[in-house]
Amino acid sequence: MNHLRCVAFLQLATVLALGLSAHQSRPSGLPNQPTAFVQSLYRQVVARHPSGIPTGRDMKAFAPYLSKRLLYRIDLAHACAHDWARQDQKRMSMKDQVPEKAPFGWAESGILSGADERTEPDAFVIQRTESENDGSIRVYVRLTLTSPPAETWEVAAVLVREDGHLVVDDVIYLKGNKEDVDEWLSEYLSQGCDGPRWVGDKRTN
Repeated sequence: MNHLRCVAFLQLATVLALGLSAHQSRPSGLPNQPTAFVQSLYRQVVARHPSGIPTGRDMKAFAPYLSKRLLYRIDLAHACAHDWARQDQKRMSMKDQVPEKAPFGWAESGILSGADERTEPDAFVIQRTESENDGSIRVYVRLTLTSPPAETWEVAAVLVREDGHLVVDDVIYLKGNKEDVDEWLSEYLSQGCDGPRWVGDKRTN
């Protein structure tokens, strides 16, 4: 088996393993209607305030809501972060430099609630649901932080059906101004990464 086929096989095995884990941990009572499903998810977001990629008990709580593809992207983001840390340690040992701040947008974000440190919403409202041509469903959510400085913003959870269940396949961080470009969770997870390898954030080059 050549190198490329070996890599592809390992990636597929990871996807299947993550998907099986998520399926096995899926609560039997998880809603299967878009609005109720997203309400259940964002109750967890408001209660837990996950910062960055969830870990431990938080990840165990959120994993059943996430698609196999999104879980795989999260796994790649973890691997890329480890590769960046390895490269950073190597640079420090060679140049006697201080550690750099991790250059990952998701590190100080709520991956389900928004970028720019919007990790602690204390309320949410489901605004509307839209069906897309590709079969996905977008559920628009208004999030609110009432403690100073108060703030309100919007995200859209992109739902697909997987093994007969609704799952979140992506999240769109909506911009208030029409001139600004909406950002996607999948893009955040892969910034500066080539799969599991850190290659540098091209936006800063």
